[in-house]
Amino acid sequence: QVQLVESGGGLVQAGGSLSLSCAVSVSGPVFSNYAMGWFRQAPGKEREFVAAINCFGTSTRYADSAKGRFTISRVNAKNTVYLEMNSLKPEDTADYYCSTDVNNCRISTSSQAYDYWGPGIQVTVSS
Repeated sequence: QVQLVESGGGLVQAGGSLSLSCAVSVSGPVFSNYAMGWFRQAPGKEREFVAAINCFGTSTRYADSAKGRFTISRVNAKNTVYLEMNSLKPEDTADYYCSTDVNNCRISTSSQAYDYWGPGIQVTVSS
């Protein structure tokens, strides 16, 4: 069983920064064995890929909208994945979800590859 809990969301002005964290508790698969991803869903829109990181933390991938502004990282010893978001824009407003792919160390950008999801956390960027 895998449980994820996001933290760090909130309200920020455009141009500001937020850091999201996702704490993962596991009773089976080892956190360091699987890839992690961040997705987001804005009101009235479909869930979309934001960033992902492989199990070792050595490879990352970003949506075009996140490149150069967001950074995903992980600390396996802490069972935690992070999303540092800078230069935030109003269009970044969404619920952000972390997710795990317990079947793969490699990155996937498809939500269908991910097995477990956190409840989500709200990020609001005001103009």
